[in-house]
Order: sequence, then structure tokens, then C-alpha cells
Amino acid sequence: MEKISYSDEGQFCSGHVACAGCVEALSMRVILNAVGPDTVGVVAPSCSAVILGGHPMSAAKIPVLHGTLESAAASASGIKRALLAQGRDDTTVLCLAGDGGTYDIGLQALSSAAERNEDILYICFDNEGYMNTGGQKSSSTPLNAATGSTPLGKVTRKKNLIEILAAHRIPYIATTSPSHLSDMAAKIEKAKAIRGTKVIIVLIPCLPGWGVADNAAVKTARLGVESGVFPLFEIEDGVRYTMTVDQKNQPIDAYLAEQKRYRHLSDDARNKLQAEVDETWARLTAMVDNCPL
Repeated sequence: MEKISYSDEGQFCSGHVACAGCVEALSMRVILNAVGPDTVGVVAPSCSAVILGGHPMSAAKIPVLHGTLESAAASASGIKRALLAQGRDDTTVLCLAGDGGTYDIGLQALSSAAERNEDILYICFDNEGYMNTGGQKSSSTPLNAATGSTPLGKVTRKKNLIEILAAHRIPYIATTSPSHLSDMAAKIEKAKAIRGTKVIIVLIPCLPGWGVADNAAVKTARLGVESGVFPLFEIEDGVRYTMTVDQKNQPIDAYLAEQKRYRHLSDDARNKLQAEVDETWARLTAMVDNCPL
């Protein structure tokens, strides 16, 4: 188990309206404390927007702009350029969005910002669906997962956004999990010190959307990491891959069992999912082993 090294600096306030047991609120607390007070936030319509709330009752101590679902990265880019014009080069612009506003509706703006290498830190809270509007599937929803719009299971695979971003050759991409908070904080601090576009994807097991028990979100996230369903790694400049948790020490069964969205799976479908996870893990570790120095 990870020993958590963490100091709360009061950047995230109590009284927010996240679901009891929500690990997005936990992750947001760690992220806001890691970026520090010299930060301007941009939030897309999502669970993040609901959790943070609006002025003057925001749960964040930093100023936060609530924008449109498709334009979070564009708004963050404009704010950063305005700060640069004021000589505030070191002020972090932090973008907070869900997978719907990142993998789907906001991908054009994010891709454009990445192509320009805008100096923003973009966080995607990936709960693998449109959980704020009824739990519909997104392109981040995994194969076979049941959602409000795919009650019998999604028939297509999860979009590989990480490799799409890597093709842009941006300075930094990482995955993090609320089960590994020290790893999360370290990646935020590393990204903050890098100039250019940084994207960090956080796995967020959604309690109602995934059918996870109120006290089991961290456990579910940890099982996702340990089974290799959600590997923790970094990509620098689009080519240098580093695993930050390099062990896949159990099958996917325990991870799937924590969630109602997979209860319809047959043994054959479960075996195919396991084979896909094993193949993806093998390909990722090969990229780590063969990446340039």
C-alpha cells in the first residue's frame, strides 16, 4: 500500500455538493493544493462545475471561470495569453473537465491548444461517461460497460485519447488515480514546472454511474491500477514513456465485481476483456522498454 505524503494548504473548501464518498472531490483537493494559490481555473460543465460551485460560494480558493462544454481548453489558452501580456508568466492556468468535455465535445479545442503548445495544465476527471446528465456513454466508456444509453453494454472500445495526445508531441501527459495520491501530487507538481501543454487524466469511479458502493471508490480505483485496466504512466514529448506503477498483479475480476455496470457479462466476454487488458499492458510496457533516452 502507498504511504501518503500530503499537506493540505486549504485550497479546497468543505461544504461542496459532491456525492458522499466521491473521489473526484478527493482528487480535486489534492490537485488544488498542489498547484497552489497563484492559479486561475477554467471549468467545463461537468461534475467538477457542480462540486466547485459558482461565485461567491465556490469550493475553490482560486478564481474559476465557468465556460462552455466545448471550449474549456480554448478559454484556458486565452486566459494564459492575457496573463502573459500582464507579465504574469508563472501563474498556472488550470483546466478542469470531464471525459465528455475532453474525449468528445471538447476534443477540438484541446487538440488545437495542444497543436499550439499552449501553456496550460489540463485535468480530465475520467468517470467514463456523462455521469452529470444521467450516466450516458461517452467515447471514454469501456467496451461492454452498461450505461444509461447502452443498457446492454457498449459495443465499441474506449477511445485511446492518451496516444492521440502523444501524437501532438506535447511536453507532458500522465495518468493518475485517487488510489495513489502521492503519485497524483507528484505529477501535478512536475507538470506545473513544465512550459507548454500538459494533460493529466484521473480515473474517477462514479458511485451512481458505475454502481459502486459509497465507501468503495478508492478501492475500485486501486483495483483498476493493480489489474492493469488503468495503468499509471507518463509520456514526455510524445515519445518517452515511464511507468510509475509497474506491476500488474491480479486479474480484472475483482475490479469488475465492484461495479454494477459489468454484472451482465458472460464468462466469454469477461475473458475477452482480460485478453484486451493483457495485450494493452504488454504493448505499453514494450513502449516503455523501447522509448528513446
